[in-house]
Amino acid sequence: MKFNLEEEKKRVYELFARERMLAEKGYRYIAGVDEAGRGPLAGPVVAAAVILPLNVFIMHLKDSKLLSESKREKVYEEIKQKAVAVNYSVVDEKYIDRHNILNATLLAMKNAVEGLPVKPDFVLVDALVIPEIEPPQEKVVHGDRLCASIAAASIVAKVERDRIMKDYHKLYPYYDFWNNKGYCTKKHVESIKKYGLSPVHRRSFSVKGWDFIGT
Repeated sequence: MKFNLEEEKKRVYELFARERMLAEKGYRYIAGVDEAGRGPLAGPVVAAAVILPLNVFIMHLKDSKLLSESKREKVYEEIKQKAVAVNYSVVDEKYIDRHNILNATLLAMKNAVEGLPVKPDFVLVDALVIPEIEPPQEKVVHGDRLCASIAAASIVAKVERDRIMKDYHKLYPYYDFWNNKGYCTKKHVESIKKYGLSPVHRRSFSVKGWDFIGT
């Protein structure tokens, strides 16, 4: 199917509908927040917060999962260039094991928002409510597909986490983190069974009834 630039501009414009509605209510800096890494067996969870100008056009801005890795990297660089503010936060696997993945995700999101160089007036969050942050917020289910700023945050979080996992691949090549990023692929599970857990695996996670705790 031939790419149509005008249709893409219209699609991206429509992604800003919620942000424009908030701007009409007087909110100037609207941050979108999303995470990457809740499901993997290894590595951290990463959350990002992004404030975009309402009039910006970023081609292929969408849920990070709908983009190829190469395209996601390009969109990520454009977000960094055009955003009002970008920040991300990393919470490691040790914290995840101690406090569970939900609490680790909420901490990463909180830190991402509070570390923004521009203080947001309002926060849009993908499917969660962040405890103990100052700005008002709204939970948006499937926000990475419905809101421009959350989509941007999903891309930033995914790219930053993937880069961490590629660095881990150099340290622990048996697990092929370069390709699976720590997710539960057949090859990854087979590597765990053969070599045991690396220092960056989550001890509190399990696969098909196989308990990792204490291994």
